[in-house]
Amino acid sequence: MSKFKKFVAIGLAILVVGAMSVTALAASYKIPAEVVAGLTGKTVDSVIEERNDSGKTYGAIANDAGKLSEFKSQMLEQKKAALLERVAAGTMTQERADEIIAALEQNQANCDGTGSGGIGQKMGAGFGGGMGNGQGRGQGGAGRGQGICGVFGQTK
Repeated sequence: MSKFKKFVAIGLAILVVGAMSVTALAASYKIPAEVVAGLTGKTVDSVIEERNDSGKTYGAIANDAGKLSEFKSQMLEQKKAALLERVAAGTMTQERADEIIAALEQNQANCDGTGSGGIGQKMGAGFGGGMGNGQGRGQGGAGRGQGICGVFGQTK
């Protein structure tokens, strides 16, 4: 086997192992409420109820518990895993995924958990829970979820 073929084979193996490990980490949670619940020790139902009753974003709930940094980190990992899946499926280029990841990382530096910046919306990545059909309940407006600083705009 030539050196080039070995290099390609090793590179692919590293990519597959890396994608599987990121996906495994992100797969442990499905929605932002589960992430907040896992970080705060609350139940998912109580986190969802708190969000609905208070109007706070999941990021704000995590921030109140002193867990915003961990929340942002876990949500970013989920987004990265979702982007890797799209690249692997051929529905997104690696270059576009890299652009989105870079924007998300930059936006998270300014994230305070309130969702007021609407960061991460309209990136063409399809992260909003409402998907533009008026189902989003968050501060970002109809169909955009809560826009939590570039981390999943899902509504549950």
